[in-house]
Amino acid sequence: MTVLERFYQGDKRALSKIISYIENRQDGYQDILGQLYSKAGKAVRIAITGPPGAGKSTIVNRLIHQFLKKSLKVGVIAVDPSSPFTGGALLGDRVRMSDFHLETDVYFRSMATRGASGGLASATSNVSIVLDAFGFDIILMETVGVGQVELDIVDACDSVVVVMVPESGDAVQTMKAGLMEIADIFVVNKSDRPNSERIVTDLRQSLETKKIDKESDWKVPIISTVATDDKNIDKLTEKINQHIEYIRSAGILEKKRYNQLTKKIVAILKSRFEKEFLEKLISSSELEEQIKGIIEGETNPYDISNRLFEKFYKKP
Repeated sequence: MTVLERFYQGDKRALSKIISYIENRQDGYQDILGQLYSKAGKAVRIAITGPPGAGKSTIVNRLIHQFLKKSLKVGVIAVDPSSPFTGGALLGDRVRMSDFHLETDVYFRSMATRGASGGLASATSNVSIVLDAFGFDIILMETVGVGQVELDIVDACDSVVVVMVPESGDAVQTMKAGLMEIADIFVVNKSDRPNSERIVTDLRQSLETKKIDKESDWKVPIISTVATDDKNIDKLTEKINQHIEYIRSAGILEKKRYNQLTKKIVAILKSRFEKEFLEKLISSSELEEQIKGIIEGETNPYDISNRLFEKFYKKP
């Protein structure tokens, strides 16, 4: 029996092997992904993002318990900082799985940043397709921070939960980080600490003054939680369910996934065109001659780029 056959039968070891195969982009990984796309599309994808130390892992842990109560299968992708020694995920699955070591309806996968940016969001998106095809109802994506990589990752999700803490500072800084634009739900975790009410007020005022998205009537909620005590996690789960139901009924989910697939195809084509074009260019001795021309003041990078593009690009 092949690994893919075992995968279709619900073998988690086969699931892990296929994820590793795809994450490492081994030869033929795109063929496997292509087969799995027809099996995917049913899972709800939820991003949990926010500053380091906000308690995202604890919130993910508590959310899993909530979803399990509804008899839902949960897959978790945790994007961790890389180990400086091995390049692997620093936190790892074992730390996160302590509450669920015997749970058959939960699967954890840690993905190391490995100091990379461009391929990480793509790899995370690909792994979510694998989990979706395996039959998970909910896919939680926990990101390490709120940089460009995380913004790319959450763009591949259906609902985005942004976690803050009272020490996160002025909400204006939050807007500058781009969180106001991507958040579907705000969580102020560790709300038993001082200044928690202040950041809730700042967030609410910022949301009220934010430019209204004409395509959506969803009012972004702000939930105060203490995840370590399980406080208001049920309310957070309820708001997540409400948001998913809203974007489904309003046709936003369908449009969002259409746009995501469009971006995916464009990214694949861009990568392929870039690779083939650059391989031809670098192997050409003409590039070296052109560079010498720049140094000698005979031409410039823009004119050379235009000439090289016209030479290697054949119009249909």
